[in-house]
Formats: sequence, structure tokens, C-alpha cells
Amino acid sequence: MPTITLSKKVVEKLVGKQLPLEELKDRIAMLGTDLEEIEGDNIHVQIFPNRPDLLSEQGFSRALSSFIGVKTGLRKYTVKQSNHKVIVDPSVTGIRPFTACAIVKGLHFDSETLRQLIQLQEKLHVTYGRKRKKAAIGIYPLEKITFPVTYKADLPHKIIFQPLDAEKEMTAAEILEEHTTGKEYGSLLQALPRYPFFIDARGEILSMPPIINSEKTGRVTAETTGVFIECSGFDFDVLSRCLNMIVTALADMNGEIYTVKLEYPEGTKVTPNLTSQKIKLDLSYLNKRLGLHLSEQEAGNLLERMGYGFERGEVSIPSYRADILHQVDLAEDIAIAYGYENFQEEIPNVATIGEEDAFEKFCKKIREILVGLQLLEIKNFHLTTKEDFTTKMNLSEELIPLKNALGDHNYLRNAILPSLLKTLAENQHHEYPHNIFEIGRIFTPSAEEDTGVRERETLGIVLCHEKTDFTEIKQVVTALLHSLGLEFKINEITHPSFIIGRVGAIIIDGEQIGMIGEFHPQVLMNWEVMVPAVGLELDLEKVFGLIK
Repeated sequence: MPTITLSKKVVEKLVGKQLPLEELKDRIAMLGTDLEEIEGDNIHVQIFPNRPDLLSEQGFSRALSSFIGVKTGLRKYTVKQSNHKVIVDPSVTGIRPFTACAIVKGLHFDSETLRQLIQLQEKLHVTYGRKRKKAAIGIYPLEKITFPVTYKADLPHKIIFQPLDAEKEMTAAEILEEHTTGKEYGSLLQALPRYPFFIDARGEILSMPPIINSEKTGRVTAETTGVFIECSGFDFDVLSRCLNMIVTALADMNGEIYTVKLEYPEGTKVTPNLTSQKIKLDLSYLNKRLGLHLSEQEAGNLLERMGYGFERGEVSIPSYRADILHQVDLAEDIAIAYGYENFQEEIPNVATIGEEDAFEKFCKKIREILVGLQLLEIKNFHLTTKEDFTTKMNLSEELIPLKNALGDHNYLRNAILPSLLKTLAENQHHEYPHNIFEIGRIFTPSAEEDTGVRERETLGIVLCHEKTDFTEIKQVVTALLHSLGLEFKINEITHPSFIIGRVGAIIIDGEQIGMIGEFHPQVLMNWEVMVPAVGLELDLEKVFGLIK
């Protein structure tokens, strides 16, 4: 968790009320943050990762003011329209494709407010921006920029500018090799064919995200009265939320927020967008979760103490809050506003004895049986490439992708067998036979789950040597299921990954619990496995349910 240092004097001014020291300590601790100490004018506090909007005096004071009842409800900010635009060039597609931008005018910086701005930028980079992988922030003195600004990418040797704290101009490649910041964050760009950068209408480079600003156009000083802000990364919604945290903090420094038009290849966007998202309050869910009996109005009042708007059962979520995804998040904030110290402690009227989870005991028994059959257990990653689970398996199924993936392994696996084949392919230099198994998690789409994804524990087994065949893998599943006291049958089916006539569905009590077969020669060729292989996959949760 990041630790920030806040000015007690600034916080009290923004809150609008001066609390006695002990009460201030108590309220800060109960807000949902971890107070380390208050030393003179410095408040040292740890901010939990789910609340990046608290990483500044302004954001923290805004939340504290609502919490203690001084300024409750949804804060509203005026956004004025500017005539400035940023052109997003198609060259950044696949590099660092998105940006969200804004302008804030009417600022009056001094050493203290500059410290606050730098701290906010640095802490957002480390937390919400995931050390600049997810989002990178650039802040520039407005008077040194000529619009329109263009966001584009080019070859490293063609990008030349003087980075912050450098004495000379350098190429992008030199910055990554020689500059302190370039060395620290260079890994985020080094593998890319082109590097992204912002350049204004005069041809002055503003920055090369996510690395560093230009010395000429990227240093904010006490003389700066207006700033241009850009956030760049891989998800426009993430960047917009990050931008909102910054501009609202600057607005609380008496700045005036202005929009910027973003001309993307596919259309125009305008940022910042400070419109609040609205969701319906599920009162019965909240009361059940919290063990309370709140009326709708009582719940609304508590939400307003956490900075929300509330009207006719509808909750307005502040545009700078990045942590509200579900009713349970509202429940957490209601609990904070209600006061954890006000919940009545109850001792459960039950007596329990801790024991190992029944399903884990079941999986342990599976492992013991298979190890007894001279199989070797392995473990693979949940993340994979799409090719490994589709093309190489002769399939065309849709996998569940990661939203903000940065590498090639950006899909959740929907089966165990492809992972085992990958293991075979990477270990052909070892002596055969390769008889392996894995108990692991797979992920499939499900409308019944809150996340839209269902997770299941399954078992995969692969036998690989010159004489293996369908009979051998059937002997393995027979030994396994009979050891569990289960009778089964195999119904012949067809499947693109297996040889026709040598693949079947494993059936128990009329329900399919898995699949067994000899891998198709084309599949083995796709994996460059030169030895015959057979495999099976069982849904262990279904098997466990049958035993239970």
C-alpha cells in the first residue's frame, strides 16, 4: 500500500472543519485508510489500493469532509469547452493505443502545491497505473504548447528531444540506455518496433510515454498557471478515470477544467467526462450483507456521507471513483459511514472444528491414485495464447480474453489437455514414457456468475510413448474411477482433437463427466510432438458430487 504525506493545514482548510487531534486520528483511521502518524503538520497515511482517488490532499480531504458530515453528497465540477484537440495517429495502434486528455487553467503553484501535484502523479503511477504499465501520466505547462497536439509512434532513432534533467538532446534509444528514468522503465518499450510520443504543432516533442517528459515543454514550475494533462495506456476507460482523479484534484486547487477533443482514427472523443454513473440500490442485498435493517433513506444518507449522490433509490457514483463495480462495494462504504464501531458484536451460536476441505481431500486422493499408477504430476499456468487452445487443437472455440493484456499469454484456458500437450512439446529431450497429469482450474463463460466466468477444477491426463493407445488410457480411467467406487461407460463421439473411432465421452449415471481418446496426428504435428499420445479430461467437481 502506498504511503502519502499530507499537509494537516491544507487538509483542514479543504475539509472546512478543524477537529481535535485525537478525533482527527480516529476519523482518518475509520475512513478506510491506515493512519501511521500525525507529526507536526504532516499526516502520514497508507491508502488502500482500491482508493487511488485519495492519493492527494484534495481527494483525501473531499472524502474526509463527507465522512464527518461537513460537505456530504456528490461533488459537482464545472467542465468548460476548449477549442483544443489532440490527434491520435494510427501508428500508435498496437503500441500504446489510447490517451485521455484535459486542460486546467487558473492555477497558482508554489512549492507546496507543486509537491502535492508531484506526489499525486507519482503515487497514481505506482498504484493505479501499475508502475506505468497500465497508465502513464504527463503534465505540461500550457503556455509552452502549441495545439493541435499529435500522439503518434515512430522508430526509436527518429525520436529526438531533451528529456527532463538531461543536458542534451537524445534519441529515444539513448534515453532508454543512458537516462535514469529510461533505465527504470525502458522494459515497457524495448520490445516494441516503434515508440509513442506526443508532439505539438511546432514540432516540439512533449514526452515519450511511459518514460519521460521533455525538458523544454514538460516541466511545471511556480510560474505555470495552466496545464495540459494526458494519460496514455491500453484501456480508454482506465485512462479516463485516472484523468478524472487528477483534474478534480486540480479543480479543488481552484483550477478551471477544460475539455480536449480527441480525434481517433475511428471517431472523436471528448475528455474529461465527469458525468456520474448511476446504479439502482439493492437495499435487501445490502441489509443482508451488513446484518442491518436500514431504510432506503437511511442507506441514502450513509452513502451521501461517502461522497455519493442519492435520489429515489438511485446511487450516483463519482466519476473519480474506480472501485465501485458491484452492490458489495456500496455495502462496504455504507459500513464505513455507519461505523464499524457501531456494529453489535455477536458470538455465533454454533461450535465448529476446523478440518481440511472435503474437495481438497478428494483431490489429494486422486493424486495418490495416479502417482500409484506411476504418473507424474505437473502444474501449468492459467494464462495461455489463443493459438495453443484453438489452432493447435484443431478447434475454433472462443476463449475468455484478459481486458488489459500486455503480452501474448492473454487468454484464460478452457481445458487442461492443451496445457499438457504444451508440456510434452517442451520436454521431448527427456526420456520416454511421458505419463503426466494435472489437477487445475479452467475458465468458461457463464451468464449465471457475477463475473460472467465460471471456474471449475478438472483433471487432465496424457500418456505419451511409442506403444500407447486408447486401451492404455482406458485402463487408467478404469483404475481411477473404480478406486473411487464409480461405474462408468464410454460412448463414442467425434472431436476434432482426436482420431475418429478412438474418442469417447465418459458417462456416469447418464451424465457426461469427461472425455477420453487418442490425439489426432495433425494435433501432434501442430505441437511438433513426434510420439503417439492419448489423453483424458475429467470434471472433478462433477465426480466429487457423484461420490458425495
